[in-house]
Amino acid sequence: MNRRLLGSLVASLGVAGLVGCAVAQTAWTYPPAPRGDQVDEYHGVKVADPYRWLEDPDSPESQAWIKAENAVTHAYLDAVPQRSQIIERLTKLWDFEKFGSPSKEAGKYFYSYNTGLQNQSVLFVADSLGEKGRVLLDPNTLSADGTVALAGTAVSDDARYLAYGVADAGSDWNTWRVRDIASGKDTSDEIRWVKFSGASWTKDGRGFFYSRFDEPKEGEALRSSNFYQKLYFHELGTDQSSDVLVYHEPSEEKKDWGFYGGVTDDGKYLVIHVSIGTDPKNRVYVKELGTSDASHAAMGDLKVNKLLDAFDASYEFIGNDGPTFYFKTDLDTPRGRVIAINLNHPARADWKEIVPQSDATLTGVGYVGGKLHANYLRDARSEIKVFSSDGTFVRNVDLPGVGTAGGFGGKSTDTETFYTFTSFTAPPTIYRYDTTTGESTIYKQAKVDFDPDNFVTTQEFYTSKDGTRVPMFIVHKKGVKLDGTNPTLLYGYGGFNIPITPSFSVSNLVWMEMGGVYAVANIRGGGEYGEEWHQAGTKEQKQNVFDDFIGAGEYLISRKYTTPKKLAIMGGSNGGLLVGACLTQRPDLFGACLPIVGVLDMLRFHKFTIGHAWRSDYGAADGEGSTESQFKALYAYSPLHNVKKGTCYPPTMVMTADHDDRVVPAHSFKFAAALQWAQAPSCPNPVLIRIESKAGHGAGKPTAKIIEDSADRWTFLVRALDMHDAKP
Repeated sequence: MNRRLLGSLVASLGVAGLVGCAVAQTAWTYPPAPRGDQVDEYHGVKVADPYRWLEDPDSPESQAWIKAENAVTHAYLDAVPQRSQIIERLTKLWDFEKFGSPSKEAGKYFYSYNTGLQNQSVLFVADSLGEKGRVLLDPNTLSADGTVALAGTAVSDDARYLAYGVADAGSDWNTWRVRDIASGKDTSDEIRWVKFSGASWTKDGRGFFYSRFDEPKEGEALRSSNFYQKLYFHELGTDQSSDVLVYHEPSEEKKDWGFYGGVTDDGKYLVIHVSIGTDPKNRVYVKELGTSDASHAAMGDLKVNKLLDAFDASYEFIGNDGPTFYFKTDLDTPRGRVIAINLNHPARADWKEIVPQSDATLTGVGYVGGKLHANYLRDARSEIKVFSSDGTFVRNVDLPGVGTAGGFGGKSTDTETFYTFTSFTAPPTIYRYDTTTGESTIYKQAKVDFDPDNFVTTQEFYTSKDGTRVPMFIVHKKGVKLDGTNPTLLYGYGGFNIPITPSFSVSNLVWMEMGGVYAVANIRGGGEYGEEWHQAGTKEQKQNVFDDFIGAGEYLISRKYTTPKKLAIMGGSNGGLLVGACLTQRPDLFGACLPIVGVLDMLRFHKFTIGHAWRSDYGAADGEGSTESQFKALYAYSPLHNVKKGTCYPPTMVMTADHDDRVVPAHSFKFAAALQWAQAPSCPNPVLIRIESKAGHGAGKPTAKIIEDSADRWTFLVRALDMHDAKP
């Protein structure tokens, strides 16, 4: 791209900014985005990629385009008079104490705490449950703007050391350090280039296991693909260069294998989970750890027992009683069960079924207090059942309503654990649970300045295109009339076996206070009904996900919650793909669209950072493991490749961040440019893109940025859905 073009991009700032300021708009002028002549061939089909130049976000051309696009977007948002009120209400509601569920090591309790509007929560340590304790680590001191966040913590068994990871500007790359808990001072230890890994200490506290990638080439950390993950052991007080390689797979065909190592509670074994991308199928290897006086180097020489080596199902390690290992698995049971495998008799004929599959979906199991605490989903709502280690049913854990419960962590010898309950209208409440008596008592309860009795939640079921019955939660203020006039926001995800369950959100609360209806569709591709539900929304079956979401919108209209002009859709990451696909397939059905950090170029997603890991859900258009049928399916729904010139697309605000190294911002850049090019000249609907600086895929975002992000979403919808009288 030549310098003259760069100059025209910069010059467009003033023009585009002025155009965007108008409250009434019949045509939009956007920053120029030249269409190149790049063409690729997939299975004999030639596909144009005119915005390939936007894949480099740091080029002068891209930087000028980003600046100009943000000027248009912020001018549009600044013209909405309610924006300041929305920010004020969000800030007021967000200002409540936030506690994290405690964990316990060597009699000390560790928990996170936020006074209300702190950018990052602070890690505390206390000698007893009733004490506030003292600050152990305050991430707010690590950067002036709150963009450095805690990415993970691990406390040694003797509670002497804390290993902690930090992420800068929302990046998936983490740097790990070690803090002496008594003094509050860091040691000299520093571990770099860690991604998608925690830390797991040896029983003696001498060091910890972690996984990392090789250091990327200069300037490629935010875009280059991540292959050849390796599992290491770091001995306390030594330089990272001397860390011992514990396990890896150096062959080309196994370059996308990932490894995570966790030490068992008794300290006798290292359990290595082996995965390929995001595929729920995994392998499990075991290393029997040596004595505490074993040499540092010996960690790499320990024999590997390839206990589960078929990639035939999901196996999640729960805990162990000596050589008896408990696993949650979906082998031959798509809704999940618990099995026991004895390391001395590992043949399948000797496996024991402890908790059989039920009619609900088993999502997780905690082995604490010598009992199995099983977390089930029934129509996307939590149920907790307790079993003895031999599978005998002990009790149900009574929950306070329809919502989501999570927790039940700890050691098998602990007599107490903690869990959190939340719902759409119930802020998180943390309960202390006595594993002996089964008694739950409130430990901490969030106090948000609103009345939950003013809102109502229902769960309704609708029929998708192929006859599949799909659940949907619908939440709104009491007294809403079903007259088709309500601004309605439909949210979905639909991928990677992840269930979307009821949870409290200050942001969504403000939306409902303004008169909005909030709906969550539990579409296929997620984990609400087990592995069959997940697989029905993957690869060549991915269109089912979009059909389910479109069906949810049609249902809301048919039940007179709303009309197409008042119906907005929103989703992030894989949910951003969902929104992008639905708005290109059914632009007539929606009044506004918010695709957030979305996977939008389905022919090239696997070429950046960790994108190759998503092939288990999406397939791939080319490269290893790809097929022609996968390409055809991807090409048929890829949002970027299904934008049609001359279409009147609904008002759309694409949202991304400049440091997103998971779903690289090129997806959003190219999609926004394509939509702006395609929008019919007579169409009055804006196509905007909001590009956040010093932010990533979403994790670790400071409170100030979260509030601003939420305010901009609702400001956009207030204008796009013509909500003149909306007041937060």
